[in-house]
Amino acid sequence: QVQLVESGGGLVQPGGSLRLSCAASGFTFSSYWMNWVRQAPGKGLEWVSAINSGGGSTYYADFLKGHFTISRDNAKNTLYLQMNSLKPEDTAVYYCAKDRCLELWGQGTLVTVSS
Repeated sequence: QVQLVESGGGLVQPGGSLRLSCAASGFTFSSYWMNWVRQAPGKGLEWVSAINSGGGSTYYADFLKGHFTISRDNAKNTLYLQMNSLKPEDTAVYYCAKDRCLELWGQGTLVTVSS
């Protein structure tokens, strides 16, 4: 079964950190670019970050200002998003998505940044 399953979300205080994971199955993970996309409450989808198939090239939305890091472990078929210095405006459901065309999405994991 082709699927993506996110995990690692939760409640964190402002300034805290979380690491999200996205477990891939049913396809050759190492052959595809991967993305993180988020949706804040009441707002539209917002692309966050992408990584190429080998993990050597990464891309970020300008608004992140360097406080998120995308990575992948192709041996474990897993994508990661390390989020540091979290702010209340980072509160959102975070989705991983397959390939540059975002052709497959996971169910999302909720990150809530609040004191």
